[in-house]
Amino acid sequence: MAKKALITGITGQDGSYLAEHLLSLGYEVHGLVRRVALEDPQRRFDRIAHLLDKLVLHPASLESYPSIFNVISRNKFDECYHLAAQSFVAESFADGFSTMNTNINGTHYMLAALRELQPACRFYFAGSSEMFGKVREVPQKESTPFHPRSPYGISKVAGFDLTRNYREAYDMFCVSGILFNHESPRRGFEFVTRKITAAAARIKAGQQKDLRLGNLEARRDWGHAKDYVRAMYLMLQHDQPDDFVVASGESHTVRAFCELAFGEAGLDYREYVVQDEQFYRPAEVELLIGDATRARTVLGWEPEYAFPELVKDMIRHDLEKMAKQGSAKSQTASEAA
Repeated sequence: MAKKALITGITGQDGSYLAEHLLSLGYEVHGLVRRVALEDPQRRFDRIAHLLDKLVLHPASLESYPSIFNVISRNKFDECYHLAAQSFVAESFADGFSTMNTNINGTHYMLAALRELQPACRFYFAGSSEMFGKVREVPQKESTPFHPRSPYGISKVAGFDLTRNYREAYDMFCVSGILFNHESPRRGFEFVTRKITAAAARIKAGQQKDLRLGNLEARRDWGHAKDYVRAMYLMLQHDQPDDFVVASGESHTVRAFCELAFGEAGLDYREYVVQDEQFYRPAEVELLIGDATRARTVLGWEPEYAFPELVKDMIRHDLEKMAKQGSAKSQTASEAA
């Protein structure tokens, strides 16, 4: 019989790629989605639209323990990938209460329901490099102390500790992936990488004049989401539950991302990118770079995308998207004439 996996956050970037990966391996894939998403599938299911006939979706909310309990009581799962969260760091500063409530309680509800109903189900928690925050060492690895610098980072540390506690206190197979920044053409437009590639494409098409960003010297360890979801899967296939850093091991500035993205569009970023202090974080994380040695040696994980390929994949997607929109508008105008 096919293994059954439950994915929270299945409509997001990581959830959609993970669903594709698990389906390719013969899994029966289930997802938790908000009921409002089921009522507006065209807009909310765009990342998984091509998979809808292969997925089983359940209405539930991370803020409602009864709804989570109901889904888990009616379905038996071999693996659970808990990816859903309020994951936009800037928004966590604007609304820390919602971020804490969704991210901490949602993780606790998932773990509690599994312990009560399906303690043998393997559980993956989506940790984040933002947990390291004000870093104590470079690069960061599994033993590096956490010092989060945002409500989002704090909420992820709490989820990490909850996951570890359920592993140690209740002998459940619970693991955390401490994932560094991972991007793709499916990244939300509020995140800086997609903001850059989308803006470059719009500027190229003459639909935008400039791009305003915060700290261009902030450095991040960027990888491709396709690579990182494979690491999630490998963690739950390991013989012992453990936590792993997943990262490229390379650090690049926001400026370097701009240079590559705009260059791929045939533009000089210096003519269009404006540094604006209003986009600075209240507490900046200056340097995040991960050491994924254990994931490579223990899990056998290897990324397939290097930084330049990641940026090219994103900007080419957005350039093609703008070209298609332009063609559609021309066609409409021609028919109207």
